[in-house]
Amino acid sequence: MSEILGRVVATERKPNTPHEFHFWTALDSPVGIGTIVRVDGRRPVEGQIPHIYGIVTEGFSYTDLLTPMHDVLGHDGAPGSAGFASAERSEIRLYSAAVLRQIPEEPLQPVPMGDVFLAQEEDVNIALRMDGYLRDGGHTGIPIGVYRAGGTDATIFLDADFLVGPEAAHLNITGVSGLATKTSAVEWILASLFTHFPESRGSIAAVCFNVKGPDLCFLDLPGKLDDGDRALYDKMGVPARPFQNVQYYAPYSARGFSLNTLRSNETLAHNVTPLTWGLREVLQYAEVLLNRDDIDAKADALIDFITRSVIDQTFTDPMLARPHVVQSFADLEDWFRDVLRGLENGNKESWRTHHVATIRKVRNRLSNISVRCAGLVTDSGPVSDLPFGEFEDRATYVVDVANLEEDAQDLIFARIVSKLREHLERRDLGVKHVVVFVDELNKYAPGDGPDTYVRKMLLDIAERGRYLGLVLFSAQQFRSQVHRRVVGNSGTSVFGRMDADELSAPGYAVLSPATRTKLATLEKGQLMIRHPHFTQPIFVRFPRPAVMAGRLGAEQYPQGGEVSLEAAVYRALRARDSSITLQAVEDAIGLHDEGDVLRALAVTLKERPADVLGTFRARLPKRITQSVQQRPQVAALRGAPNDDPYGA
Repeated sequence: MSEILGRVVATERKPNTPHEFHFWTALDSPVGIGTIVRVDGRRPVEGQIPHIYGIVTEGFSYTDLLTPMHDVLGHDGAPGSAGFASAERSEIRLYSAAVLRQIPEEPLQPVPMGDVFLAQEEDVNIALRMDGYLRDGGHTGIPIGVYRAGGTDATIFLDADFLVGPEAAHLNITGVSGLATKTSAVEWILASLFTHFPESRGSIAAVCFNVKGPDLCFLDLPGKLDDGDRALYDKMGVPARPFQNVQYYAPYSARGFSLNTLRSNETLAHNVTPLTWGLREVLQYAEVLLNRDDIDAKADALIDFITRSVIDQTFTDPMLARPHVVQSFADLEDWFRDVLRGLENGNKESWRTHHVATIRKVRNRLSNISVRCAGLVTDSGPVSDLPFGEFEDRATYVVDVANLEEDAQDLIFARIVSKLREHLERRDLGVKHVVVFVDELNKYAPGDGPDTYVRKMLLDIAERGRYLGLVLFSAQQFRSQVHRRVVGNSGTSVFGRMDADELSAPGYAVLSPATRTKLATLEKGQLMIRHPHFTQPIFVRFPRPAVMAGRLGAEQYPQGGEVSLEAAVYRALRARDSSITLQAVEDAIGLHDEGDVLRALAVTLKERPADVLGTFRARLPKRITQSVQQRPQVAALRGAPNDDPYGA
């Protein structure tokens, strides 16, 4: 039994309720905002001594002074002089605490008078209802951090069923950029989730969108940890190491030679894969890229007709000059040209109920996609995509969109998340659960503004994703400006250091003034957690992620510059086979066109063959070598006679 920390007190002005109580302590007690305490009642209720667990939300200090004037007069107007003060005034410390749990839970009564104790580790488990999911045979706890107060170090666990589903799902992180450690918190939570996610709940993977700078570009490289960080890792049973299975995806730059990512250093190219899409992959999500003010119902009908009746089919029509098999943007352009030529030759204004003006407008909008998303969308050639259907357990797939234009970012978000949902519905993704991490939610799911495709997609994940195993981990600076249905459906909320203006928003009125003040002054490595099992927010500490920080990685592995076609192919192939030489690549490329080389490279990287260079050579189109015909032998001219005067 620990020493008595304080005693419950109730007055007419500050009575105790079933949800709040007050207690006083000695001046040197280790109590502060966020401290968890236990109250032992004095009288049994239905034969059981009640135990009440609470968390400190406010603190007060009192003396017996009625007004400050009495203290001024007592010191003769001089702060350093005892003056007429006969004795040192008594001071008390009074704290208000919100009730976390009462045992027994029924009947629910006001907190009785009793002794107050500092909560020990077992008390913390009971107070936060963690004992329900930390039991043997049903352990679903995911360590999120360590609660520290008055010498008590208790690991705080989240319930996997309420973090990943099916009971509840989704996690949202809020905090000031650069000070709230949002990215660090997500990296730590993913590492803890991969380590402790119960095998009985199935396999799990993560898809992370890197939307700014090099934040997530070095997850597979070790970072710097101090002894305190390592102690936290040991306490929570998480290996202090970087992610073991990380795959990076990034589109090409506009020229198509090098990848458009900050992880373009040759040393790190072994697990970076191009992300390129063609007509089939893009046309389904054309709504993301097309201006809704310009594309009306007639244009939508034509796009739908092309998707259903033209793409990947042998399309014939009496008006067209020849059959068409449309499989790329280049093929689609030929089809449009043939249709418009047929309309002009026949002097017609419509074709298959589609007006010529609508056909021209859709042609202009669709043909412009490959230009607006150059490097991501290819006019022709094979596709390089995420391994849908072959996701690996505890693997992390990072899609780098930091350097892309907004249109290309929206297209990547929409297509990847939609494909994840489709495969999860069919249960053929390769894993049972997928965590999707999206930062900068203020940009992609704002509370006001137009209803974009990406915002509708994020709302759909937040509201229905947990039934499929699709979980959203999101982060932003201003929670009050994010769509309410996204943050409202997040079962777990994490708060780092907050801006005072943000804390003045109505959504934070449920927090006490002292809690809001503490949130505005949190140090790095401190978080406030809200979870369905916790009736009140809890402050925890978490360790620094065991991965290289993005800024440090960008300095240690500087971005590679634009390279020649031969060097780009050499780097990509050498990542699959270290024995390949630059000379061998140059000999294989020879006089081939740039487009042929890039198509052969994309096919080779997608197939991952054993003989990398041989497969690359085989995928290059055959060159027709012309045989050199020998000139016919011509009889030598007869020489002039020696005495010929003109022979000289």
